[in-house]
Amino acid sequence: GGSCSGLDFAGVTDVYSTGSAFMALNKETDEAQCWGHSISGGSCSGLDFAGVTDVYSTFAAFMALNKETGQAQCWGDSRFGGSCSGLDFAGVTDVYSTGYAFMALNKETGQAQCWGDLGYGGSCSGLDFAGVTDVYSTSGAFMALN
Repeated sequence: GGSCSGLDFAGVTDVYSTGSAFMALNKETDEAQCWGHSISGGSCSGLDFAGVTDVYSTFAAFMALNKETGQAQCWGDSRFGGSCSGLDFAGVTDVYSTGYAFMALNKETGQAQCWGDLGYGGSCSGLDFAGVTDVYSTSGAFMALN
C-alpha cells in the first residue's frame, strides 16, 4: 500500500484495498485518493467518482459503480479486472470478485458479465444465471447457487 503521508483523510467515508493499493473515498464530495502500486489501482487521479454507490476490488484492480445509473469505471491492472470499458452495468444488483476477476450480476434478469483473468473466473458468457440467489468466490473461481 505504500506511504500515505501527506494525504488528507478529512471527510473520508470509505476505504478500499487491492493487494497493494488503497482507495479512500469521500462520498459527500465525490473525491477519492489512491496510493500504493499504480499498476494495482494506486493511481486514480483524473477519474470521476460522482455518484459512486459501491466500490469493489480484486487483488490488482478496483471497480467504482453507480448502481442508480449503471455507470462504472475500473482501474488497475487491465489483465485482472482493471478495464471494464464497453461493458453495460445497467440493472446490476451485485458485484463479486475473485483474486483476478469480477462478476457483475443482475439477479432479476439472470444476466451476468465477467471480466479479468480467464483462469480466475473472468469469463462467464454462455452461462445461465436465472434464479441465482447467492454467489460465492475463492481466489480463483465463482460459484453461483440457486
